[in-house]
Amino acid sequence: MSYAHAPDGVRLHYEEAGSGSPVVFVHEFGGSYLSWEPQLRALARRHRCITFAARGYPPSDVPDDVDRYSQALAVRDIAAVMDAAGVDRAHVVGLSMGGFAALHFGLDFPDRARSLVVAGAGYGAEKQYEAYFRNVSLEVAKQFERQGSKQFAATYALGPSRVQFQNKDPRGWREFAEMLAQHSSTGAANTMRGFQARRPSIYDFEERLRAMRVPTLVVVGDEDDHCLQPGIFMKKTIPACGLLVLPKTGHTLNLEEPDHFNRFVGDFIALVEADRWSPRDPRATPAQIMKTE
Repeated sequence: MSYAHAPDGVRLHYEEAGSGSPVVFVHEFGGSYLSWEPQLRALARRHRCITFAARGYPPSDVPDDVDRYSQALAVRDIAAVMDAAGVDRAHVVGLSMGGFAALHFGLDFPDRARSLVVAGAGYGAEKQYEAYFRNVSLEVAKQFERQGSKQFAATYALGPSRVQFQNKDPRGWREFAEMLAQHSSTGAANTMRGFQARRPSIYDFEERLRAMRVPTLVVVGDEDDHCLQPGIFMKKTIPACGLLVLPKTGHTLNLEEPDHFNRFVGDFIALVEADRWSPRDPRATPAQIMKTE
């Protein structure tokens, strides 16, 4: 097994496949480093693909201290994995929790981010739902501790933005639910308390996002309700940003619609590497509907 070492000593398990320009994948709360298999199998044909288990997710270390889980540490963990793999600059692809980490990696390490794919990122970002998201995150943490991952996974995997996956692909959804049931209860609870419940809103970074020049693709499902408005906000705020909305799709984007996800992400990376993903043309002003003179 290959391990990176975070600045605070936490060991992070990572794996890689393929060769070419590097792509680093950052998984969601409900997933793991194995959740990116459909992407590795497709994109490793022309890229060096790296996937890692976040802190709290075996075979990475599972710290007992909740203060060793945070948005800032998740960002530094991406850098630590890149350092261990000998990668100076990479395309960073993240989903949900990993999407937040990827976005902040672009803000904190813009020289190391060749591009960003920010998928399914938005939970807790909407100001009117901040308190609700924080409270429900703490309740989820409590249930992981009380019931254990094996039992509570059956509830968590049937969330309102997960049932789309179950309806489309019962077999794939079952694999997702079975992997979720194997998570560390301690790691899941601490991730919810330290990372999810405490992370800042995307809207709090408007000024920094407007100044960020990293090419970005935001991806959301049209039935992942609490990611739609944050996705539009990022599209309107980040200069070199595109927005992809997948129809009749929930939160588990890369597994629910792997063909669409792989094709658009692959095309995006190719355009970035060809220097063809630029900031929005200033003539395309949203204040104007039609030109009259």
